[in-house]
Amino acid sequence: MEKVEQAIQDIYPDDYAWCYGCGRLNKDGLHLRTGWNGDQTITIYTPREEHTAIPGFVYGGLIASVIDCHGTGSAALALHRKNGHEIGDGAEPPRFVTASLQVNYLKPTPHGVPLKAVGKIEEIHPKKWKIHTEVFANDVCCASGEVVAAVMPSTFITK
Repeated sequence: MEKVEQAIQDIYPDDYAWCYGCGRLNKDGLHLRTGWNGDQTITIYTPREEHTAIPGFVYGGLIASVIDCHGTGSAALALHRKNGHEIGDGAEPPRFVTASLQVNYLKPTPHGVPLKAVGKIEEIHPKKWKIHTEVFANDVCCASGEVVAAVMPSTFITK
């Protein structure tokens, strides 16, 4: 299974690294991590036991969370790169919030295997990006979705 070596979430400032899905500082969270895989983005996550819908299958809400955080992380990666930066160069990355989330459940998602979210990025406005994501389990596409991610407004920062 592929691995995310460098993730955008690893360099989010502490002030907004608390998301349940991708915040590295949320002790109860999923700790989703999104990085580059060529010109696409990738997130790998193995569901925990509590992410069971019925025995043997993953809860759909978890899949939606993976698509959601993968989308906002992918948008941050894309804008960070567009601004001339890469993970680890010391520049603070932009942060995004979800403007819309759409999920299609294509097949039951088996539990006990890593999920791989693969994203294709489309800039639709300087402050809005659309991420098309497919979620795979055992190389089978089980879900697809689309996130429209918007640059986080300054009103979200509580400094």
